[in-house]
Amino acid sequence: MGDTEIQWTSYTWNPVTGCQKVSPGCANCYAERLAHSRLKRYYPQGFHKVTLHPERLEQPLKLKKPREIFVNSMSDMFNQEVPDPFILKVLEVIRKCPQHNFQVLTKRAERLQRFMSRMWVDGGVPLLLQDSMSLIYEGKTTHKGWDNLWLGVSLENQDFIHRVDYLRETPASVRFLSCEPLLGPLNLNLEGIDWVIVGGESGPKYRPINLDWARSIRDQCLEAGVPFFFKQIGGKTSKAGGRLLDGVEWNEKPGVVAKIA
Repeated sequence: MGDTEIQWTSYTWNPVTGCQKVSPGCANCYAERLAHSRLKRYYPQGFHKVTLHPERLEQPLKLKKPREIFVNSMSDMFNQEVPDPFILKVLEVIRKCPQHNFQVLTKRAERLQRFMSRMWVDGGVPLLLQDSMSLIYEGKTTHKGWDNLWLGVSLENQDFIHRVDYLRETPASVRFLSCEPLLGPLNLNLEGIDWVIVGGESGPKYRPINLDWARSIRDQCLEAGVPFFFKQIGGKTSKAGGRLLDGVEWNEKPGVVAKIA
């Protein structure tokens, strides 16, 4: 756990590590690249081995200063190999840390929707059995979720637009999209979406972004009144292309709608 250079967050927390590829956006995965290079000693069985780290669960409880915390930057909390009880333990820590905003991002949108929709009943009472940390199914969802839990999905082109539909049906205080690496144009329905992040790919095998794709998403966000964050143009390094889109650095976030020229 520690500070990060990811522009849209301030801290990373990895109670789970390891993942597998599920779509074209994963082809040049930055986390896999790190796990095979400077972090190799922490991945003796390779990056594709999903590993739970219960010893890391209480790390956020030790941080008193409010932070934005990206959960599982080196994995996907809704990977099929992460058991329900462990996800619940992560969520329990999040509930105990109202001073922080926790950002959970997944490509497994269907499991996200199914899991989180079983978490709430009328009146906003979380359905947790403390003895077994299991879920109870009540068949209906009315509560938006904890205010400090931001849920998002990644999508790289129009082929994966269904992930947005699953997110829209998921109880969450903030729902966000990460269109990174952006590999094609996107026509978005932004109803129920609170934030959009766009970025080009970086790394030795990066696939160049067409800035017209990013402009189109920015314009869709402006029309819908949704905060837009442009992370990077990308290139061989994350800083190679800079962060300006048409001369503007877009740093909008939920509750912070501002751009810096």
